Amino acid sequence: MSIMTTNYRSLIVFLLVLVTTPVIAENKNETQQDRDTRMAWWREAKFGMFVHWGIYSTTGGLYKGNKLPNSAEWMMNKGRIPIAEYEQYAAQFNPAAFHADEFVGLAKQAGMKYLVITAKHHDGFSMFGSQCSPYNVVDATPFGRDIMKELADACQKQGIRFGFYYSQAQDWHHPGGMGNSWDKTIQRVSTDEYVMQKAVPEVRQLLTDYGPIGIFWWDTPRAMSQESFDSLHSLTKLQTNVITNDRLGEDYPGDYKTYERQIPAQAPVGKDWEVCMPISGSWGYKIGDDDFKSSTTLIRNLIDIASKGGNYLLNVSPTGDGTLLPPAVERLKAIGAWMSVNSESIYGTQASPFIDLEWGRCTSKRTDNGTVLYLHVFDWPTDGKLVVPGLKNEVQQASLLAGGQSLQAESTAEGVIISVPSVAPDEVASVVVVEVAGKLEIEANLPTVNRDGSVVLSANKAYIHNNEGSRQARIQVHDDTPHIGYWTDPEAFVEWTFQTTQPGEYEVQAILSVESPRTRFAFGLPGQPMSVEIESTGGYGNYVKKTLGKIRIDRSGEYTFRVKPDPDGWQPMNLRQLELRLR
Repeated sequence: MSIMTTNYRSLIVFLLVLVTTPVIAENKNETQQDRDTRMAWWREAKFGMFVHWGIYSTTGGLYKGNKLPNSAEWMMNKGRIPIAEYEQYAAQFNPAAFHADEFVGLAKQAGMKYLVITAKHHDGFSMFGSQCSPYNVVDATPFGRDIMKELADACQKQGIRFGFYYSQAQDWHHPGGMGNSWDKTIQRVSTDEYVMQKAVPEVRQLLTDYGPIGIFWWDTPRAMSQESFDSLHSLTKLQTNVITNDRLGEDYPGDYKTYERQIPAQAPVGKDWEVCMPISGSWGYKIGDDDFKSSTTLIRNLIDIASKGGNYLLNVSPTGDGTLLPPAVERLKAIGAWMSVNSESIYGTQASPFIDLEWGRCTSKRTDNGTVLYLHVFDWPTDGKLVVPGLKNEVQQASLLAGGQSLQAESTAEGVIISVPSVAPDEVASVVVVEVAGKLEIEANLPTVNRDGSVVLSANKAYIHNNEGSRQARIQVHDDTPHIGYWTDPEAFVEWTFQTTQPGEYEVQAILSVESPRTRFAFGLPGQPMSVEIESTGGYGNYVKKTLGKIRIDRSGEYTFRVKPDPDGWQPMNLRQLELRLR
């Protein structure tokens, strides 16, 4: 008999007791100080492990021997697998090699401070002993153990904060869950019934029976009734210190903003934020997925994100036997080796005070008397001189973080120059520690007029105004060159700040690509916009240089240049660079 045919309504009396139990109302009176206290450990942590694991791992994402598109955890959807057939994978799920203490120990060795795992993904299978659905790892698999309980206990023992991912709207197994449009045998019930029969009781159980929960990670928000939203949201108050992300629903921003697979060019203003990213190509274990990011990329991603004030949630994918593939283990250990020397430059740091550093990234920490700057050098200077552009403070002390060797620092007109050894201490990222007293003073390193009379405004130096860091209009890379792409929102616009000591008339040229027949936008200095229409360049990958027009600058100083879509004629374009050339 299919588990699907279990009469969910037979549980209604039990569920009514759960659902109608008064839930704790949202604390709308939390002060900023209270919020800062609650968020303190997360802001300190910077680095966590994400885990996507489910019964799909038994086949490595293969369906009838065929590879399916998308990540492995979507195999039921992409293969349009009927519920009764997909349920059979539960009978094959027996990860006998899984040991929670070893798994958490590897996360700790990598320098990760928290762990978030899929308690229920979109396929509807619960990776814990659900009290309201027999479709769970304890009751429906030969493994018969509560994986969430074992991980919660291991995290508690090893000092790692524990969190749950839960797909609150999509559930391809329950007749009221969203997302299953292919199985015509489903006897549909309302989404509210699904939420009250399954999602609410399971979320309540997860926040009640598994000890302290650091994070509750919602996913794929969908339109639901206000009652459903409120019922789910209010449950998080069962754990007064829990932190939530922004994927419950549009009106529920949570405690931090989530970026998926992408590191933003600029951090969202006034928000805590996190980047979640798989260590390979797929979130869940997928046979043939050898697209593992290098250890260098992963370490530099962590540094890049920390330098912008965010957290890095790096995903791993256990196989059907409960272990990680060797390439994943190797990379986690490599990150851990780097962190064992350099973690001081990551944990508890704030964002870089510099706009751009050609040789790498910077994180910082405030002290009672000043600031500590951690200079993460990716490109070690061959001449032994590391230039910190625009830094006006006198350096009290400079040293290598690895080994503590003291370094000489000299203040110059262009900033501080630090004399460094000829060989980089670390080929991935060497950290130079710079201590300065007093209020930090940094002169902006702005684009200016070159010797040939041009001001080059490259994509990676633009500030993108896109609804506080949404993914509409963002930095992409093509042929190793950054550009502003995915510019689908006509309200999003970009700006550059530059300086010039040469007034006069400047011709404006752009390197761009357009796929649509034409697009129209405004450009120029604020208060002096000009409109231009650009015809198709033959595709997004076909970049050409176009002359847009001319602007006039009457005096020396700092200026802002803006490119803003015309809502009546805008079609997406990729913008690689602007050049203002003195005539």
